[in-house]
Amino acid sequence: MKIRGIRHELLLLLLELGRNSHPNEFVALLRERDGIIEEMNMLPGTTAGKNSASLFFDMMPLDTHLAGSAHSHPNGVLRPSDADVNFFPRSGGYHFIISYPYHESDWKCFAADGTPQSIEVIA
Repeated sequence: MKIRGIRHELLLLLLELGRNSHPNEFVALLRERDGIIEEMNMLPGTTAGKNSASLFFDMMPLDTHLAGSAHSHPNGVLRPSDADVNFFPRSGGYHFIISYPYHESDWKCFAADGTPQSIEVIA
């Protein structure tokens, strides 16, 4: 699946989730439609704390439109940790890190192997 972009409204929602969850992390799954990431899912059983957030993988939907994940880094670091890189392949190909202070420029997208990905924000 080739992802062309993420909806601006969804990106704003993810930034707001980061602000509202701070100082804890949040984690969500992302869904695409026609190559555009448009929706997020918060799974039952998700746990979050100051240093990590994790999904209960048994609750992941069987979904051919799963694009990846989004989670926050309250410490402001916009690069994946080793734990992130281990998690990414289990949940899709595109992974967004949303970081403190959660302004519109405080995010990056990464491939499942942790390499940065350029992605368009679509109105």
